[in-house]
Amino acid sequence: MTNKELLKENEELRKLLLLNGIKEEKKEEVKTYYFSQIKETELEELVDIKRIYKQTIFEKWFNFDYNIDKDVESFLQKLLDKNAQLILDYYEEDLKAYFIIPLINKVNFLMMEEEIRGFYDAPLTYKTDKFIFSGESDFMISSGIQRAKKPYFFIQEFKKGIKPTNPRPQLLAEMISAIELNKTKIMKGAFIIGADWYFVILEKLEVGKYQYFVSQKFNSTKIDELKGIYRNLKFVKNEIIEMVRQEK
Repeated sequence: MTNKELLKENEELRKLLLLNGIKEEKKEEVKTYYFSQIKETELEELVDIKRIYKQTIFEKWFNFDYNIDKDVESFLQKLLDKNAQLILDYYEEDLKAYFIIPLINKVNFLMMEEEIRGFYDAPLTYKTDKFIFSGESDFMISSGIQRAKKPYFFIQEFKKGIKPTNPRPQLLAEMISAIELNKTKIMKGAFIIGADWYFVILEKLEVGKYQYFVSQKFNSTKIDELKGIYRNLKFVKNEIIEMVRQEK
C-alpha cells in the first residue's frame, strides 16, 4: 500500500469513527514551568508542598564550628565598606558582580579533586507526565567541571530588595528538580532579596509530597551576620565534600 493510499484509509477511518459518535483521543500537552517565572500558587497546584515553621532543623548547619581568620574577616569588612550603602540601589547584575560573586569566590567552591564547582546560569530540567520544570539556575554547586551534572546546593535569586518578584518558589522548584533527578530525600539552598539571605532545607516525604523550612533572615550589611552567611556556606562546602567522598 502506498503512502497516499494509507493516508486515504486513515481519513476514511476517522470519518467512520465520527459518524458513530466516537471521538479521537487527544493527547494533553504537558506544560512547562520556567524557574524564573513560576509562582507559589502554581507550585502548590503541581505538588503537595508545605512550609514547616521550625528553626531547630538549622541548628547543626548554623552552629558549624568554623573559625573565621583575620584575613577572611578583613575581606568581609572591605566588601561591606565598598557595597553596603549601595546594595538596595544595585541592579540585579550589579548586586551579583560586586557583592555576591566575590563572597562566593572567597568560600571557593572549586574542588578539582572532587570534581565539584559552582555554575552560574546552568540549565536544569525535570520532566514528569504532568508538568516540566525547566530553566537556568542563578547559581548551583554541582558535580562536573565542564558542565553541571549532579546539583548539591542552589542560590536563587540576586534581586533588588524593592523588586516584587518572589524568589522562594523559583528556588523550591529547582530543589525539587534536583531531589528527583538525584533520587535523594533532602536538598539545601538559599535565596537572596537585596541585602537579606534566607537559607532553605527541602525534604521529600513521599512521591509528590514535600516539606520545607526557611531560616531566619541574615542581613548581609551587618558584619556579624555576613560572617554567619560565610560560615553557613563553608558548612555547605564541607558537607558536599563528605557526600562526594561517601559516594565514591
